[in-house]
Amino acid sequence: MKQLIGTGQRAKTGWLALAAATVFMAVMASFSTPAQAYQSPWGQGESDPNDLVISLATFSPGDDVPSWFGHTGLVVEDRRLNVSRMYNYGMFNFDRDMLMRFAMGRLWFWVAPTSVSHTYGIYESLDRDIRVIELYLPPQRRAEVAEFLADNVRPENKEYLYHHYDDNCATRVRDVIDLAVGGQFFEAYGEKPARLTLRGHTRRHSAHMPPMDWLLMFLMNGSIDTPSTVWDEMFLPGELERRVLEFQWVDDEGEVHDLALRNHEVYRAQNRGPVPEEPPTHWYWWLLVGTSIGAVGLLIGWNSRRRPGRSSRVGYGAYHIVMGLLLGGPGLLLGVMAVGTEHTVTYWNLNLFWANPLSLGALILGVMVLRGSVTARRRLVRWWSLLAIIAAVGVVVSLVGLIYAPLYQDTSLPAALFLPIIAGSAACSWLVDGALVRQEPEGE
Repeated sequence: MKQLIGTGQRAKTGWLALAAATVFMAVMASFSTPAQAYQSPWGQGESDPNDLVISLATFSPGDDVPSWFGHTGLVVEDRRLNVSRMYNYGMFNFDRDMLMRFAMGRLWFWVAPTSVSHTYGIYESLDRDIRVIELYLPPQRRAEVAEFLADNVRPENKEYLYHHYDDNCATRVRDVIDLAVGGQFFEAYGEKPARLTLRGHTRRHSAHMPPMDWLLMFLMNGSIDTPSTVWDEMFLPGELERRVLEFQWVDDEGEVHDLALRNHEVYRAQNRGPVPEEPPTHWYWWLLVGTSIGAVGLLIGWNSRRRPGRSSRVGYGAYHIVMGLLLGGPGLLLGVMAVGTEHTVTYWNLNLFWANPLSLGALILGVMVLRGSVTARRRLVRWWSLLAIIAAVGVVVSLVGLIYAPLYQDTSLPAALFLPIIAGSAACSWLVDGALVRQEPEGE
């Protein structure tokens, strides 16, 4: 039990709402005891193994983005000495370099012991469920788990590089439980197919806020669409709790036991519903939005062709400025994240086919159109044609992915929004200035 937990992939996703997290984690940190972190009675060998209790605490999702997926921790209690601590793997540092580390995908987390009663009080004040499962472990194994946790909070052991799916507060606790039962937890779930992909599980928790749900789905690549296992699903505290409740293991004497000895509810949220079991379908709403924006482009193009003049030119140029920013801004963000950071879930992202930095060219050309440049109008037609071709290639790649798994990525939400916009913008430019591309270049 003295070995360190594996850190998994050395990377993380880039979509925490840091402002809300700062307030919450600052409060949590105030209840940690870093100076005495590893000086617990079980860490000093003062606890009798028979007096120790190991429990899994699960907290339901909250309101801000960092809490959408819930939280979990392990509680160690010495009932004879009346000492208890919660081991919280969700701590991170708020120094002046935090934002840069976050942006680059290099935010280090650590485990800290916190006051059980104060932690419960915080979550109760946030109206979040608090559920506790006492684990069935023989006395010696309880002592080993407690000693491991006490050792894990030492300065040289406590830090790890956070990854939302591979190395977080729930996966760390999952790994401790697996160590406690001699690897049987992994044997049971390490190869068992998951009921949903990681994207599906993510959307179960994010789809209640469609704009953020869309952004998350836009930023993440096909790595969260590949077949996963139940072991992988336990990046979510709720899924970890589900499996602990159903899991049985064999002790050293060959006897089979339920891992969940008993469970109870410390607090039930008064104003929250349960997380849905399946992700909802939202793509058709985004298709409606994208089609509406594309239709506006067609109307602007039709009006500019019928009634050429300064006001039409202003409307025509302004539309392409906005569309270039709408497509190019997210594309630039995704491109930087995919190339210049350690956010692995953004690499090789198919959404760059319809939202990419090249789209910013339409913004520049739109500005030149406002200034009366005929050359810019001609180039704008060609530019949108290029962007439409790139998007069409993306559609083909996505279709190939349906039969060739390595290329598969669920792009339904971003594509539903962006493809009609690209089609409408390209049609708008051809409707107004298509004839110019067939003419010889003229002076301005």
